[in-house]
Amino acid sequence: MASRDWAAPNLPSARPNGAEALRPKEFEPRLQKELSRLDPSVPFNPEVRYLHHTWAQTFFSRPEFFFQPSTIPELQKIVTLGRRLGKRLCVTGFGHSPSDLSLTSQWLINLDNLSRILEWDVGGQPGLVRFEAGRSLGGLNAALAEKGYTLPNLGSIDVQSIAGAISTGTHGSSLKHGLLSNSITSLKILLSNSEVVDCSAEKNTQLFKAALLSLGSLGIIVELTLQAVPDFNIKWSQSLWPLEHILNTWDSDLWTQQEYTRVWWLPYLSRAVVWRGGRTSAPVRQPKRTFYGGIVGFTLYHNLLYLAQYIPSTLPWIEWLIFGMQYGFKPGTYELAAVQPAREALLMDCLYSQFVDEWALPLSRGPEAIRRLGAWIHGDEATARIPFPSSGVWVHCPIEVRVSDNSTAKTNNPSGVRPYLDPTVDNGPTLYLNATLYRPYGRDPPCRDRYYQAFEWLMRELGGRPHWAKNFTHVSRTEIEAMYGSDMAEFVRIRDEADPQGLFVGEWHHRNLPVSNAVGFEAEAAVRKMGSGGDGLLWTGRSRRRQQTIQLETAMGAVDKKGDRDDSGDDGQRLPSPPLTSTSEESFDYMAKGEASVYSDLH
Repeated sequence: MASRDWAAPNLPSARPNGAEALRPKEFEPRLQKELSRLDPSVPFNPEVRYLHHTWAQTFFSRPEFFFQPSTIPELQKIVTLGRRLGKRLCVTGFGHSPSDLSLTSQWLINLDNLSRILEWDVGGQPGLVRFEAGRSLGGLNAALAEKGYTLPNLGSIDVQSIAGAISTGTHGSSLKHGLLSNSITSLKILLSNSEVVDCSAEKNTQLFKAALLSLGSLGIIVELTLQAVPDFNIKWSQSLWPLEHILNTWDSDLWTQQEYTRVWWLPYLSRAVVWRGGRTSAPVRQPKRTFYGGIVGFTLYHNLLYLAQYIPSTLPWIEWLIFGMQYGFKPGTYELAAVQPAREALLMDCLYSQFVDEWALPLSRGPEAIRRLGAWIHGDEATARIPFPSSGVWVHCPIEVRVSDNSTAKTNNPSGVRPYLDPTVDNGPTLYLNATLYRPYGRDPPCRDRYYQAFEWLMRELGGRPHWAKNFTHVSRTEIEAMYGSDMAEFVRIRDEADPQGLFVGEWHHRNLPVSNAVGFEAEAAVRKMGSGGDGLLWTGRSRRRQQTIQLETAMGAVDKKGDRDDSGDDGQRLPSPPLTSTSEESFDYMAKGEASVYSDLH
């Protein structure tokens, strides 16, 4: 059963949609006409009056239509109609990104019902599994466990759809692993011409490099093949340390004592919680119940954060109290330890609705980043050298510190392919610095704008790049383009050829990527507070139909008239909906004839 609503537990209205879907009584005439040209046996069941929102309910939107297709032909029908009617198509999973990336006022598609396991041990390769892209990380791990396998790496949660997780650059925290997409060996993607294309390191390599981190702008990933590893347990421990110990061991063994390491920095206390875990043959031993993880700790911390909305200067005291009760009021006085399956040990509780501003920068710049940001938080602007005043700014804790290494070759990347838009360092290990601000009862923290302005300025100066799925707001499209150079140019070229009209391009993409202003069917019209007890914003898009877009649509319509895309024959009889294309060459041959030039490496 597909989920219809999923949100942080601390929000005033965590389930704004009803249990039953509302269907339109009739369609407008142009849509009815286009439907009459397609195979009626393929369902077209949009939902109306659906309220889409991020998990944190930072943003809301009310799409014209909301779809949860169960088959590829249903998806192809949606794409065909969207292309002919000039509708923006946006795909969403669980909405865990707190940004406005997955918002649209036009057609929103969710793939929860496309989540079947299709094949085990593909081609005789142990642990190589093929599945539909709507499956969640947790759902895949549960199925893998039954076969004695697991994912080698996870982020903080496992509720995301796997297609969504790879499309935004999700990562864990280990110098032996890179992005989660490293485990993907091939995929199938539905393009704007309604054809499904196979791609991998050996086939359509450029498209594969673009699709592994596409931000939803390339097409709809419908199928993935992933290399799992034999199941294993992780023995882990976490304890409190002075910040100076963290910085002094940064370049020695902080990140290498165990395979997986995470650090949570407490800026006012100048301390940090260190979590380390490594593979073990020891039996499972679940962690003890803690103050922080129980209902009392959860509720107390939440309400203290709400109090700090009105008295922000209490935040240093709140940090001391909450983390002292969890880890002890002095470093070294308490250690939490356990042995768990990797699929459990690598997860963490995200607690409350939140804004997240996370950047990837060279690991070697970590101590400088922490010292300067810490100095700024403490009001030492001379040491911080950040050109924004810190007076009156109070921040939440912890600041999360994680690492990865996507520069290594095939040791943790079976395909050996690096996505064009990979934000990690391309010639060494990467540090992720994550400035989280909680939203108690859905209320925005008062310090967000200046804190993130200062944080992003420092990250840019240290050679950082923003995590695509997070709340970066103080970096321009031109700056992002410069951060990626030729990789961004190549990604945009491939994106424009695969989707010349911009069916999958929204206002977020125009704001952050150098895509042509002539493509896309939607632009932002208004953003206002949603109400209902929180500060979430209702995003409303407006239709944008520029002349070049109309010309592209006309060109594609000409192909329809030739019969290549028209679903009725010369005698007026309906033909089946577009078949699933088994080879990419067929798809791109079609695009060459009527829609876009082919890639040079596809033939």
